[in-house]
Amino acid sequence: MVYDLLIRNTNVLDGSGAPPFLADVAIQGERICAIGRMPYATATTTIEADERYLAPGFIDVHTHDDTNVIRTPEMLPKLTQGVTTVVVGNCGISASPVTLTADVPDPMNLLGSAEDFRYPSFADYASAVDIARPSINVAALVGHTSLRSQVMDSFDRPASNDEIAAMEVLLRQALDEGALGLSSGLAYRNAIHAPTSEMAPLVAAVGYSGGVYTTHLRDEFAGLLDAMDEAFATARAGQVPLVISHLKCAGAGNWGGAGKALSKLEMAAQHQHAHCDCYPYTAGSSTLDLGQVTDEIEITITWSKPHPEQARRPLKEIAAEWEVSLLEAARRLQPAGAVYHNMSEADMQQVLAHPLSMVGSDGLPNDPHPHPRLWGAFPRVLAHYSRDLNLIPLAEAVRKMTSLSAANFGLTDRGIVQVGAYADLTLFDLAVLEDTANYETPIAAAKGIELVVVNGQLAYYQGSITDQRSGRMLRRTERISQVIPSNQESIS
Repeated sequence: MVYDLLIRNTNVLDGSGAPPFLADVAIQGERICAIGRMPYATATTTIEADERYLAPGFIDVHTHDDTNVIRTPEMLPKLTQGVTTVVVGNCGISASPVTLTADVPDPMNLLGSAEDFRYPSFADYASAVDIARPSINVAALVGHTSLRSQVMDSFDRPASNDEIAAMEVLLRQALDEGALGLSSGLAYRNAIHAPTSEMAPLVAAVGYSGGVYTTHLRDEFAGLLDAMDEAFATARAGQVPLVISHLKCAGAGNWGGAGKALSKLEMAAQHQHAHCDCYPYTAGSSTLDLGQVTDEIEITITWSKPHPEQARRPLKEIAAEWEVSLLEAARRLQPAGAVYHNMSEADMQQVLAHPLSMVGSDGLPNDPHPHPRLWGAFPRVLAHYSRDLNLIPLAEAVRKMTSLSAANFGLTDRGIVQVGAYADLTLFDLAVLEDTANYETPIAAAKGIELVVVNGQLAYYQGSITDQRSGRMLRRTERISQVIPSNQESIS
């Protein structure tokens, strides 16, 4: 038999957390068909790995690539990291089911301008992804704030019963059409007025349909533990798996709190399906939020609609130059984006290393001066935190990027290197692996990612993208386990 693709002499990290083993990996069509020592095997394309590491393609569970997978289907920021699947629609903001004619509500503007929101149904969005043929796979959540934008005339209040019912209709249709579940961004000003009574029926609809609920907590600062309790209770009542988005202890006064937060997560996980995601940096990035403006941390402006000339400058410098307070300067800059250096390294490392956490980049691809996580998150975990600091064993770091992610989001036959699994694969040279993106030069491809295979096709090889855009829309088709993470539930 002549295989389509053969990767010879590679150290296989299969995604399970088990130690690597030396083998050849053969691919036929879009799936892995053989693993072992195959000295006499032949293939149309053969890659000599020279004992470099082969892992499942990384699954970025926290992205805001909703419109980019359509507008920029090459998806270089992800391919160059070894990412083969992105989960979009996080933090309560999604491109569907949405149509907009006026200004884009904050933080939906992170996804693009009004003309980018042209998908009145999830099926419309999924079809657009199929037509665009991105280089990577796409799975999508429905955002709570996006639902609000379709049924409410103002965001500064709870939704009425009729509005909740209208949101539920939109959500149920999207779930029927293949959406993974629901996300919320309750810390943002256009969702913070949504009480538990607004979220409960929506989350219950997700539970009934077998989806997943992810949440940017209502408070990541002093009220973190109470916000976690709210999320656990809402998910438990709705009988739905929960993922806490980018779990962190934000704000200088909250540093040192990771232990308590993780203990609370562990306790909840004993009784319900609960996990979190984390990015390997001590700065966050989003729209410029007046509630986060303080002189206790460094805040850098990444873009400003009324004052584009102030991008890439510290807010303190802008305020001093204008001879106004930090808060007044921030008001004048809005709408704008910012990087907030509001976490401690020790807290972040605790969350990143915890067995219940997955890796997500939370990158903002439409930011003209993005946070370096957009281009560097996954190599940074492997190279800096696993290889250099020994914070996480290499096999465990890979598990956090692959099989654990696939299990939590119901991505069948992905996130694992085994016979019959989809051939989403990343080959990397651990000795030279490095995230080169930083805060000064954030748009920079990582070093050491040698090969990326998506659905059996070479997508990225030796520093260059190929013309094989073989990603696809992954639609949820069966229930996700309510208790134990498993990669046996189906998205096809």
